[in-house]
Amino acid sequence: MILQRIYEFAQQPDFGGRIGFIEDYGEQMAQYLVHGVDVWMNNPIPPMEACGTSGMKASLNGVLNLSILDGWWIEGYNGNNGWAFSGETSPESRDASDANALYSLLENEIVPLYYSAPIDGIPHGWVKKMKETIKSTSATFSARRMVKEYVNKYYPSLLTCAENECRFCSLD
Repeated sequence: MILQRIYEFAQQPDFGGRIGFIEDYGEQMAQYLVHGVDVWMNNPIPPMEACGTSGMKASLNGVLNLSILDGWWIEGYNGNNGWAFSGETSPESRDASDANALYSLLENEIVPLYYSAPIDGIPHGWVKKMKETIKSTSATFSARRMVKEYVNKYYPSLLTCAENECRFCSLD
């Protein structure tokens, strides 16, 4: 129902070019989207960020994140691998506060860094941040780390519990 309303709004001339709706979004489409991105902006309402897998995926491809410190970005942001802003908790002032923070970051940090390219045409500061985002997020936010953590932290206690349950049940 909600997606249908968003789709209908997107069809209105006033919203032309402002809303994009991608049907059957899958891995191939995600790959195309991530390849064409320099900054992955996420502006959830704290604490409503589900987990942030799109931002994680972007960071693994060297895309710099610009997000509220919520969800994965609380752990992922290190000060050198993208940008963060607080996200007001008061609903009355949140929009204005977020807009001010975003415009300030764009004007004072993001745009100057992106266009700061010496005579060789390469924005070395931007590339340094890209490398830092890959380095700082790839090991921590990966399926490999998740499986390793499950095997080491959770499976042993589950096996013990299952063994105890089997012994308990066999006494009947």
